[in-house]
Amino acid sequence: MKTRALRIVTYNIHKGFSQFNRHLMVYELREQLRLLDADIVFLQEVQGKHSRHAERIENWPEEPQHTFLAGEVWQSTVYASNAMYDHGHHGNAILSRFPIAHAFNQDVTHLRFERRGLLHCRIEIPDSLIPAHCVCVHLSLFARSRQRQMDALATYLEDIAEHDAPLIVAGDFNDWSNEADIRLAQRLDLNEIFSGMTGTPGVPARSFPARRPVLRLDRIYVRGFSVKYAKAHSGKPWSKLSDHAALSAQLILRAEKTVHGQSPDAMALTGAIRQVTNGKNQGA
Repeated sequence: MKTRALRIVTYNIHKGFSQFNRHLMVYELREQLRLLDADIVFLQEVQGKHSRHAERIENWPEEPQHTFLAGEVWQSTVYASNAMYDHGHHGNAILSRFPIAHAFNQDVTHLRFERRGLLHCRIEIPDSLIPAHCVCVHLSLFARSRQRQMDALATYLEDIAEHDAPLIVAGDFNDWSNEADIRLAQRLDLNEIFSGMTGTPGVPARSFPARRPVLRLDRIYVRGFSVKYAKAHSGKPWSKLSDHAALSAQLILRAEKTVHGQSPDAMALTGAIRQVTNGKNQGA
């Protein structure tokens, strides 16, 4: 039986505004995201609440942005606020067509004026023996803080994720010096999707600014998947929606990670593990 492709997207949506905050673009952004037909969407700079915008902007959505964007397309959603202020908050979100079994926001704030978190979910993707670990990241603008945040993420995933579990880490790394390849990818045995396509390590796509990308800020790293397709969505219409380009990819779960590549005994053991895990979750 053939394993289906898993379609994913990461996008810094700039709180639903165009570059320089000139126009509210969250409606157009929702339509473009739906056209990409992703199974899992990793979003950064998601506006959870903004009471001032709600009062002043006539067509400001009543729902939090992650709920508004998900609509009826992505049935499972998780949002975690990182930056909080008197009139609202914003943070990261993951939208999924598949059940989210667990979610946790890891606070990796290093500087008090720059709140940061890493949103981790376990998602039950089709054909996978065990849930995939998915992490949405938005790292610091400052090198020293980014280093600490990547080290914290690697340590957390080494503790929480099985060493051979499917893993996706995606988001806005703000990593123009490409330190993530050493501090994160090598440590966790991850492959950057564009490197996976070309076979040339350490060459992520240019994603900022969206109109004519120069900097390689946004990334998708994977483990346990092969990369079938990867694209940076820059230029029109994307450059009108946010200051970042969106990245998308089609992934194929490696055969040894699927139910089709396992013996009946291995499948039975996996089912027993899931029952125990679900029982613990229900009792927590």
